[in-house]
Amino acid sequence: MRYMATYDFMESIRNTNQWLGATAFSMASYPAFSLVPNPALHWLAAWGEVTERSFQRMVAKPDWGIHSIACQDGRDHLVSIEPVVTRPFGDLIHFNVQGREEQERKILIVAPMSGHYATLLRSTVVSLLPDAEVYITDWHNARDIPVSDGKFDIEDYTLYLVDFMKELGPDINVIAVCQPAPLTLAATAYLAEIDPEAQPNTLTLIGGPIDPDATPTEVTDFGHSVTMGQLEEMMIQRVGMKYKGIGRRVYPGLLQLTSFISMNGEKHAKAFQDQIFRVMNGEASDHDHHNRFYDEYLAVMDMTAEFYLTTVERIFKAGEIAKNEFVVAGHKVDIGKITNVAVKTVEGENDDISAPGQCVAALDLCTGLPDKMKASHLEPGAGHYGIFAGSSWRNNIRPLVLDFIDANAGGSKTAQPAKTTKAAAKSDAPAKSGSPKLSVAK
Repeated sequence: MRYMATYDFMESIRNTNQWLGATAFSMASYPAFSLVPNPALHWLAAWGEVTERSFQRMVAKPDWGIHSIACQDGRDHLVSIEPVVTRPFGDLIHFNVQGREEQERKILIVAPMSGHYATLLRSTVVSLLPDAEVYITDWHNARDIPVSDGKFDIEDYTLYLVDFMKELGPDINVIAVCQPAPLTLAATAYLAEIDPEAQPNTLTLIGGPIDPDATPTEVTDFGHSVTMGQLEEMMIQRVGMKYKGIGRRVYPGLLQLTSFISMNGEKHAKAFQDQIFRVMNGEASDHDHHNRFYDEYLAVMDMTAEFYLTTVERIFKAGEIAKNEFVVAGHKVDIGKITNVAVKTVEGENDDISAPGQCVAALDLCTGLPDKMKASHLEPGAGHYGIFAGSSWRNNIRPLVLDFIDANAGGSKTAQPAKTTKAAAKSDAPAKSGSPKLSVAK
């Protein structure tokens, strides 16, 4: 009950700040105050507007906001979001481009379950839609899942991926972004043993902690500095009275958001300070850069306690994927059994979440895969977000990924060839299985 009270206390703080923002905005905007112009009132109204919006976004799932897409026929086609598989903890959804012939190039994006919704990959989806049939894993907020639906840990997550891949068939090309990279690799290896015909054509791993100890970061240091007992005591709470998942043990999204913001506290503080003055001066808009970014960044979801704790214990502390000792439903997965799925890794030079070296370690684990079916790319100057959603993704990485898919799966005959810069093409040379891991200074 103590943890349930703590969860409700955090929600009460969030709700109170939202109310304070709304009250300040309403009071400072009272028409009678216009008779006596006062800069303090303008500031208070701007502070209230920014504060209310910020705290309100923390409990709202963002909309995909993908209404239409321009295709190669020169027309805008409407996009409908259709569920393919629905499960208690996550769905497989398809972005159906209406009025367009079905594309031969089919891509499944495995979205991270790390505190944000799958909508964080909205721009990634938009960039791929013109050239492919795009599917994505849409994970649910644990606070909205009744306790009667049972547990959900990393083994359950892996089996969800196995079922999604089976549903889509062997023509699918999988792209795993960040946190799910090691579990997607394990799911592919699991299929290689129990149902080889259901394996995907290609597997692209972007900025994932395959071997977290290859290049330590603040994230890996934290994982090693606390015991599992301390972690459970500090981070795990029970969902409060307000939601369907009342009583479920979770790692709260608000707690995760606090960690996110604390990593770059000064930068976020300045961003909000600047936004308040932009609102004061009438320079802000509903969809300006600040609001577009923070509407997504502040929208957080709870993770089940067992998923969060097993991720830390088995992926970061024990390194089960890195050591090829991962077990799913009593079956020991052997990543070396992957023999005909082309694997590519993508890393960012300035990634401070999954530093260079952590993801490319996957290629060394694929001992049964020929070198010609392995590839790696290190994007110069790119941070964690940039390798899947920023300009680095759009201009360099996306074309390389599509070329990799086409080279190993036939690709779409109707799609335009992806353009590749000379620098990017050079870095896309097949990686040697026994090549040394990349490392950067801590």
